[in-house]
Amino acid sequence: MKSYPTSLRAFLVSVVRHRQLIWRLLVREVTQRFQGSALGLVWLLLTPLLTAAIFTFVFSQVFQARWAGQSGTFDFALLLLVGMAVHALFAETISRAPLLIVSQPSYVTKVVFPIEILPVVATLAAMVNTLAMIVIVLLGQLLLKGSLPPTAILLPLVLLPFAVFVCAASMFLAACGVYLRDLGPFTALLVTGSLFLTPIFFPLDAVQGAFRTAMRLNPLTSIVEQSRTVLLHGGLPDFLSLALYLLCALLSLAVAFWVFQRLRPGFADVL
Repeated sequence: MKSYPTSLRAFLVSVVRHRQLIWRLLVREVTQRFQGSALGLVWLLLTPLLTAAIFTFVFSQVFQARWAGQSGTFDFALLLLVGMAVHALFAETISRAPLLIVSQPSYVTKVVFPIEILPVVATLAAMVNTLAMIVIVLLGQLLLKGSLPPTAILLPLVLLPFAVFVCAASMFLAACGVYLRDLGPFTALLVTGSLFLTPIFFPLDAVQGAFRTAMRLNPLTSIVEQSRTVLLHGGLPDFLSLALYLLCALLSLAVAFWVFQRLRPGFADVL
């Protein structure tokens, strides 16, 4: 049985070597998503706008959720959109992960293909939706404040560790999903639970006790909070926290790639 390199360095070398293939797969995936649609890529902006409008009405008007310093409904919508942008990256990637290999068996059984790049493509494709929401937030800031905080340029530093973590989780679930077909319902519950265990619709200060502790341990929470800090409040991110997050994300990626490569020889037999 063929063995595959399992080091993180081998994965990074593969990503760099196949960067043009990753780009082509990304472009194909994004364009096919809206192929045949009358509005096409406009849905990238329209969908989050309509979703944010609904959630803003429900949580700001019905449940009366408020953040400290919030000046109105428009402020609430921007805070909500930032949280939704971060969660969208996690939700879309993790939801697809269990079927990432299973849904494309020809890549495993019929052609020589670097299947380890598929989680990278899935993460980048989800990032397109996240960036669309960020564009809406920036335009909203311009309309509301008349200018953008200079710290908004630091957002990539906030999102990079999170993207690495999401890619690691996707890779692990993709490998396990070949053998465990029940992972799909599990990830659906995980995505739903993460939506309400992250301070997206309400501030973290509004939660008390064990529920608040669980939210602080949620890996999405700090990224949502720091994204709001740099995009909306003009504050600097916690660089030490982000460095530790990146270190943990890289360790997670190393473990996920090791698991992926160790399980990989059996993919063709199962598929």
